[in-house]
Amino acid sequence: MTLTNSPIEQITLFNRNIYIKRDDLLHKDFSGNKARKFHYFLENDFPNIDTVVSFGSNQSNAMYSLSVLAKIKNWKFKYFINHLPSFLEEHPNGNYKYALLNGMELIVDEDFKMTKYEPKENELFIEEGGAVREASFGIEQLANEIKEWKKENNIQNLKIFLPSGTGTTALFLQKFLDDVVFTTPCVGDSEYLLYQFSLLEKDSSKYPTILNPKKKYHFGKLYSEHFILWNEIKKSTHIEFDLLYDPIGWSTVQEHLEIFQDGEVLYIHQGGLLGNETMIERYERKVSVLKK
Repeated sequence: MTLTNSPIEQITLFNRNIYIKRDDLLHKDFSGNKARKFHYFLENDFPNIDTVVSFGSNQSNAMYSLSVLAKIKNWKFKYFINHLPSFLEEHPNGNYKYALLNGMELIVDEDFKMTKYEPKENELFIEEGGAVREASFGIEQLANEIKEWKKENNIQNLKIFLPSGTGTTALFLQKFLDDVVFTTPCVGDSEYLLYQFSLLEKDSSKYPTILNPKKKYHFGKLYSEHFILWNEIKKSTHIEFDLLYDPIGWSTVQEHLEIFQDGEVLYIHQGGLLGNETMIERYERKVSVLKK
């Protein structure tokens, strides 16, 4: 499988031009920031490995991407979660559904702690969300694509933005780019994000710049303003974004427009669209409840 250079498109949003790095278009089965993070494992041989092991949420983008990786590499895939809702178990959808179709072995254990997990010699263990040093391999390629695009288009002043879970992509992008990389925490707060940075890089001078949303959001909770903004952006740009991270990302950009007034802005589209199937159903159920 070859991960081709994803295109960059220009849109008009919030009364200004913004460039979008379309990593959602990298590959039909293996795209977004998870494809970048796991590119190292895709490109290299692991002769003693026949199983990949990870953990996280029941609709994780990383879960699905690892299921694709395991299928390509002809590995088994063991994935641990703390909880599986009965509705999802009875009506599989989104990342969960497609990861199962790719052969994922799901292990539900409410008391399981991955910090205590000791992988066997035949197992490759990957931290939740792909927060591993090997992620730098694919993210450096992303940085090089951005550098080449800047050069071709004679762009001198570029500001890069992407929303963060563990912040791994933003951290390594800042490592490989001279441009300022901005991000916003979507899981936890800025302290959580700084802690995640510190696990991979001790020198805080090399961290991306964190922009905090003006409102505190709880990860995975439904917010009507997010669904409205997501729909408005989809309608005006004809680009579908992730419903979990991108509404927080875009609202943060909108709240800090003064920072992006000079130069050009590049927003990294990180994929995750399979998860929208579940999120849209959740929003529609919420709307139907509110109407009653």
